[in-house]
Parts: sequence; structure tokens; C-alpha cells
Amino acid sequence: MREKPTRVARRTFLAGAGVVAAATGAAALSARAPAMPGQAAALPESTDAPSDSKGYRVSDHIRKYYRTTLV
Repeated sequence: MREKPTRVARRTFLAGAGVVAAATGAAALSARAPAMPGQAAALPESTDAPSDSKGYRVSDHIRKYYRTTLV
């Protein structure tokens, strides 16, 4: 008895189409949603008083960098 050949090409195409549809839907949802609500308010405030610590300090150029990373 002869068996029908399987339709691998059609299955591959349909699986690929499903992956593309899912990726398109995810991209559309992520483009509409805000990155992080309230992120602009979360920028650290600087203390203008000089201190002896050599740790992390927020300065004007660091605040400018934080603003450029907001989406």
C-alpha cells in the first residue's frame, strides 16, 4: 500500500507564520505601553553640599544621562 507524502513544507510555513504573528503582536503591545510609569519621578536628587565620601554622586551630567535613557 502506498502512503501519501507528508506535507512538511505546509507545516513549516504555518508554524513560521504563527511565530511571526506572535512576534508582531508582542512588538505592537510593547510599543504602546509605557516603559515604566513614574520613571521620570524616580531620578535621584542631588545634594549640593560637598561631602568627604568618594561614593556615587548625582551631578548635572548624570541627570542628563538619566533623561536620555527614558523611553
